[in-house]
Amino acid sequence: MSGHVPVMLQEVMASLRPRSGATYLDATFGGGGYAAAILGAADCTLWAIDRDPQAIARGAELVARYPGRLHLVHARFGDMLDSLAARGVTQLDGVVMDLGVSSFQLDEAERGFSFRADGPLDMRMGREGPTAADLVNTLPEDELTRIIAEFGEERHARRVARAILRARAESPIVTTARLAEIVRRAVPRDPSGLDGATRSFQALRIAVNDELGEVQRGLAAALRMLAPGGRLVVVAFHSLEDRLVKRAMAEAAGRSGSASRHDPASLLRRDRPDFALVTPRALRPSDAETASNPRARSARLRAIEKLPHDTLATGTQVHA
Repeated sequence: MSGHVPVMLQEVMASLRPRSGATYLDATFGGGGYAAAILGAADCTLWAIDRDPQAIARGAELVARYPGRLHLVHARFGDMLDSLAARGVTQLDGVVMDLGVSSFQLDEAERGFSFRADGPLDMRMGREGPTAADLVNTLPEDELTRIIAEFGEERHARRVARAILRARAESPIVTTARLAEIVRRAVPRDPSGLDGATRSFQALRIAVNDELGEVQRGLAAALRMLAPGGRLVVVAFHSLEDRLVKRAMAEAAGRSGSASRHDPASLLRRDRPDFALVTPRALRPSDAETASNPRARSARLRAIEKLPHDTLATGTQVHA
């Protein structure tokens, strides 16, 4: 697990508050940074999920270090309900999620996630299903435009899609370097210095792995599995993910808005929420962390707690 730097580790641990005898889930095992910290902080049981078989293989060293306490599961975290129930786990005292692509996946050129090194245009986290090359070489212009605009928030999505169609008519696009060059030529230079291929690569990765659907399923499952007093802690890296996390937590905590006082529905009693926000606003990484680990720059941390049954919920936040 060398070379892996878990983002906002101090804030994650302060929000999760691991305790001995409890059962936790690291829903995105990745390089095992959060898992190692949780296991080292308390004499607890930890389940860890990852859809990437290479991540599961890397975890063998950590399993050996904590025999009987760490259990790795090769699965999508959106399927945690079924995956853990099959192993006799139906309730958790805490869940941590680190969304998006892992450092290992970005750094391995052969995985095809990054435009910074040439490799096959793959981008599959779990090594199953269509690749990014399949998408760029087969999808019609309108669908490519939608993916790049919606998932990459790329203003020049139509231009990028048309450039891809022109290029693939000459020969299939099968490498990250060729796709990156096609995209860069199609978009104006960004005054911020952001590489022109960044947004389109992000969009394709999200589409290939159904990342936003996975986040929605994972959030719903985690909230359902939390025991009273349990906490869900989520680190997101771009606005699309963070919006989903913010909305799910706000709704669970009864903060999704109420009916207008002029609406008869406002006279109906609203049930007290089962959850309270630990973080009323997203936490950001420190300046020191972003200086030492630039990948932390866009991170946002949000946390929520399942209220004990005897707690009178008011919809206000609880403190970490």
